Amino acid sequence: MNFIRNLLIFSGVMGALTAALLYLTGTQLVHPYVWYIFAFFVVVTAGTFYITRLGISYDEDNFQLYYFGSMGFRMILSIAVIFIYVYLFSENELQFVLNFFVFYFLFTGFEIYSLLANLRPNLKRQDQI
Repeated sequence: MNFIRNLLIFSGVMGALTAALLYLTGTQLVHPYVWYIFAFFVVVTAGTFYITRLGISYDEDNFQLYYFGSMGFRMILSIAVIFIYVYLFSENELQFVLNFFVFYFLFTGFEIYSLLANLRPNLKRQDQI
């Protein structure tokens, strides 16, 4: 459950930074739907972690299949959200997309960092064998 705890801490920090940026700049830099984007990424990150963990519990040898499958799912879902927003709303499209991709890269970086931190003990143990 370290991942969930770290996700909550990371989300709290990102939420505080987003709130501060929204307070300081208003909607000049931050899109009005930023909280929906933020919630989307928290839910998607937790969901992809759950899918990957469930797949690993069934078959540890195919970790890459489950992890990259969940990343592909996240990417397709993200592209769908952007297309739906651009199709339905015509105001501040560029601002929405830029805010969306900032969160996309931050949450993807968090997931990769968490993955590397969890795999590091396994890599050290393999080197000793």
